[in-house]
Amino acid sequence: MRPCDSHEVSQLNELKIDNASLSMIAGWLHNGNVIMVEQMPIFGGYIGGIEETAICDIATTLTSFTMLNASYHLDGPIHIRWGTTTSRETLQIAGHVAAALDHTDLLLANQYYPISGPCTEMCLTEIATQALLDTASGRELVSGSASAKGVLEDCTTGMEARMLGEVATAAAGMDVEQVNDIIHRLIRRYERRFLTAPAGRTFQECYNVRRVTPTKEYLKVYETVVEMLRKQGIDMP
Repeated sequence: MRPCDSHEVSQLNELKIDNASLSMIAGWLHNGNVIMVEQMPIFGGYIGGIEETAICDIATTLTSFTMLNASYHLDGPIHIRWGTTTSRETLQIAGHVAAALDHTDLLLANQYYPISGPCTEMCLTEIATQALLDTASGRELVSGSASAKGVLEDCTTGMEARMLGEVATAAAGMDVEQVNDIIHRLIRRYERRFLTAPAGRTFQECYNVRRVTPTKEYLKVYETVVEMLRKQGIDMP
């Protein structure tokens, strides 16, 4: 027997990983588990631009169901520079992908990675923008929010999830063209601040930790954004 070259070794390692994944999937199916397959294509990386990333996103979404028996697919296009799902480009990718697959019975979800942190108007505006997009483009599930890109300790709170849920509920049934106009206006409010995005406050700073309730400061920030969204044409509760 001859020794394997580096390319063959790489192929063997990939085969082992694939076999391990398939064995894991088989075990979950045997147990009747709900299987979520997550994939986050990187815009601006090896895949390329908006169109190429969208094609890759659709391909991997379909693969999740056809090869891995996913119950639902968790998406989340990420900007290679900003590390966020709320940039103009990544929102465009996510919207086109969901709309392209909306005629199927596949359950599609999306992740939320705003660049700014809790207790800031920018963070809540980013989340509201993506929630509008996901709802209008036909996604069934939303997952979030990992505020401050999910990389800062204790920088995620329930108020971001509340904004996500209430905007998604308010956007249900809205005209797509109207939603698209609102999204463009909201993106312009924050996209130029990516370099100086506020880190916000930690959970302990903007919540009463014992009662697990937001501070008056955060409630005021939240209501300010809600009022702004109403002026944009969203029927917020």
